[in-house]
Amino acid sequence: MHYLESEKGPEAIQGQRNFAARHIAAVAVLLLSVCVGWAQNSSKTTTAKPAFGNTSPSGQVAATVPDPASARGEGYVIGPEDVLSINVWKDPEISGSVPVRPDGRITVPLLGDLVASGQTPPQLAAEIRGKLKNYMLDPEVQVIVTQVKSHSFNVVGKVTKPGAYELAKPTTVLDAVALAGAFQDFAKTNKIYVLRKMPDGSQKMLPFNYKQVIKGRQLDQNIELQSGDTVVVP
Repeated sequence: MHYLESEKGPEAIQGQRNFAARHIAAVAVLLLSVCVGWAQNSSKTTTAKPAFGNTSPSGQVAATVPDPASARGEGYVIGPEDVLSINVWKDPEISGSVPVRPDGRITVPLLGDLVASGQTPPQLAAEIRGKLKNYMLDPEVQVIVTQVKSHSFNVVGKVTKPGAYELAKPTTVLDAVALAGAFQDFAKTNKIYVLRKMPDGSQKMLPFNYKQVIKGRQLDQNIELQSGDTVVVP
């Protein structure tokens, strides 16, 4: 070493030493950054609560249900005769399938009678969850409409499959006609109409010209049905 220093001279030797010192400092800073980043990521690890169906942390259940989901999810309003599945996480004694009685009520173990009619599944789940807080810590509740019976429409007249149909998703007059099968002989398809009960108790006839609608005309007649509507095929 003394030999090399004597060959290069004091200034060259000092320059080498400065370069080596800067290099070591840069490596040290890089290693420190890596260690700090690793420590921060490790501190973010949390223990997740077991998932139960599609229950959110707040207990507001966005009820994901069997097809058709559009009729039995957040926007669906529960009515008499519907059948509900109520599930309480880790509590099979309270969980179960319950029908909505004609008075709009259901009976839930531990809680007694609750009004279900007029509520959506998430609203009813939130109510049950709130009442169960008096008996258990942070209950998780899921409500699913397993059978839609309160919302229906009828198809009568000259079709092969007349009868009552569940209004389990947005359904137009054309959809209803398709569900009811083929037209019978001599059916007046240009004079179909929807018989709808109005809020004042009266009934209104809404015309539907099948021949025109399937040609892309008078599409405003292809209205969305409401619960209680009757499609008449004369």
